[in-house]
Amino acid sequence: MTHAMLKGSNIQLQTTAVRAVLRWTPGTGVHDVDASALLVGADGRVRSDEDFVFYNQPRHPSGLVRHLPKRREPEGLTDSVEVELAGLEPSVDRVLLTASADGGTFADVRDLVLLLVDTTGGETVAHFEIHPETGSETALICGELYRRGDGWKFRALGQGYDTGLTGLATDFGVSVEEGSPAASGEPSGTVPQPPPEPDLPEPDPVPAPPPEPGPGPRPLPEPGPEPGPGPEPAAAAAGTARIPDRPAAYDHPQPPAPPAYGYPQIPPPPPVRPPAQPPGPPPRPAYGYPQPGPGFTLPPQGPQFVGR
Repeated sequence: MTHAMLKGSNIQLQTTAVRAVLRWTPGTGVHDVDASALLVGADGRVRSDEDFVFYNQPRHPSGLVRHLPKRREPEGLTDSVEVELAGLEPSVDRVLLTASADGGTFADVRDLVLLLVDTTGGETVAHFEIHPETGSETALICGELYRRGDGWKFRALGQGYDTGLTGLATDFGVSVEEGSPAASGEPSGTVPQPPPEPDLPEPDPVPAPPPEPGPGPRPLPEPGPEPGPGPEPAAAAAGTARIPDRPAAYDHPQPPAPPAYGYPQIPPPPPVRPPAQPPGPPPRPAYGYPQPGPGFTLPPQGPQFVGR
């Protein structure tokens, strides 16, 4: 669960390994931000200068407090400090989580936020948006990790300093020599740039697409009924013509159609009719029986007429 912190609020920590992440939005005219930490005793002062962990002294002699390199994330730039609270000596009463603006004030730093992350599970346990009060702050105590009974708690502070990282560190007993990086406020590292693009070979040219095939042969139409014979063309010879075929008549033979080869044809002779037969005697009766006269009728037939 992530707690949205307000200035002065505190929460009980359920873990003893945390990462304090400072995140801001970079841009033109936005100063770089450097995270740091101070290990102080019950008297509110460091035991030695080694209790000051920052960009030029990134690791505490115990190895339990470490300054991490800056990172670019989708939400912005980050600078972080990791702390393993369980292994700290009992003489360490508090760990101050501090920040400084490189070459300017926090009035020019946009979207500054402190995230407290549980390093054992990766969960963000606290989210604190930091808003400078005067705009002249060059260093900040963003929050603190402090003992409470057998555990540890986190408090959101946002307390500003206009004397830079040097003034903040000396207030807690750090001896800062003139010309040292902490006194000049010049960090030893810079914001990492995005990695260069890999040297990829030039892609092969794309071949031109093959020409689209033209339309294929059209399908032949379905065969229909064969048409009947039509009229023949005119004959080549002058004065002759093709005689159209005539339909055959029943019981009448038809003369064949003359060929049309361009030669004059002899007209066919008229059909010969058989000579008329002279009238002869009436036909003879069949089967050799005499034929009755015109007035002859058959008698009544049937059994009812027998005996009459």
